[in-house]
Amino acid sequence: MGTPNVRRRRRLRLAAVLLVVLLLLVSGGLLGVGWYYSGQLLEPDRARPGYPDTVTAVGDGTVSLAESRASVLPGTWGLVWPDGAARVGKVTGRSNGAVTREVVAGSAPAVGTKVRVETAVWTGDPRSAHGLDHREVAIRTELGDAPAWLVPGTSPTWVVAVHGRGGTRAEALRVLPALHEAGLPVLAVTYRNDVGAPASPDGLFHLGDTEWRDVEAAVRYATDHGARDVVLYGWSMGGAIVGQFLGRSGEADEVVGVVLDAPVTSWTKTLELQSRNRGVPTQLVPVAELVSDWRADLEFERFDLVANPPAHKPRTLLFHGGADGTVPVSASRDLAAASHALGWPLKYVEVPAAEHTAAWNVDPAAYERTVTEFVGSLTEPS
Repeated sequence: MGTPNVRRRRRLRLAAVLLVVLLLLVSGGLLGVGWYYSGQLLEPDRARPGYPDTVTAVGDGTVSLAESRASVLPGTWGLVWPDGAARVGKVTGRSNGAVTREVVAGSAPAVGTKVRVETAVWTGDPRSAHGLDHREVAIRTELGDAPAWLVPGTSPTWVVAVHGRGGTRAEALRVLPALHEAGLPVLAVTYRNDVGAPASPDGLFHLGDTEWRDVEAAVRYATDHGARDVVLYGWSMGGAIVGQFLGRSGEADEVVGVVLDAPVTSWTKTLELQSRNRGVPTQLVPVAELVSDWRADLEFERFDLVANPPAHKPRTLLFHGGADGTVPVSASRDLAAASHALGWPLKYVEVPAAEHTAAWNVDPAAYERTVTEFVGSLTEPS
């Protein structure tokens, strides 16, 4: 049986063992959650979109999709599936869990086809999308050659266009006609871990922390091939890449202007929004950041452009959708509000109905007019 003191010591030892086991289980569970969400953030294969929507009916010039967050969005969108693409316009009806939209270009696929509603709208290249002449060029990065489209123009000011996480250079196809009409050559680039571009040494995204060096190589290519100066154009994570370039590149002084569309200006705020979207406590965001730091050597504070603004702050046009569920519009509002104190000449345009990187899709004419006026002001003779 043992004495009371012996039994008490045994109970204390058992309690201590159980506490250690519980702590290990909790910490292991937290690390497991952190590893999962860091994988969602850092692993390229997880960033590439699938085909989450379904065609439910096809009519004369219309297509019906199962109702979803994406299928009901206003504006002009791409509709893509594994072996085809079309362009859809306004919503013409909603009933019985289905959304009917106009088909404005191409043909809708058969009923039952899995599709994706795509902000990029066009899936080809500058010639197939808009009839624009272009060359496929190779940007020599530190990891090897990365392909890019070069659409020539008459201006000595070039645009270097940087797509977002999991996207492609086709993201730039929406704005190419306006930029071309303004006379600006456009270099739509790829960067590490893109299809056709070199992989990063660890095979992971670094959220802008290393990708900016590929943009630096593109800026160097532009200046080596006749650019007097450069405008950087970044969507989503492309905005984070642009921010890191402005703060860390020796080529940053070549940049006279920046256009940002729904940019990541704080990864922490972005992860907090996405955790709320998934019903995950935001208290777990630091765990995901810690694991991501272990895996990819990231300093998340570095990406906060309000707390850590870049040394070079050229004139900037910033778009963000008020309905963005991916990157918080509040972060762009914060940057716009702080811009005067930061000494950053910045024009902020918020499009209330726009989802992530969809300001163009909601009102292409207004978006292009704003971009054209901005780049025109950069290229006017002094």
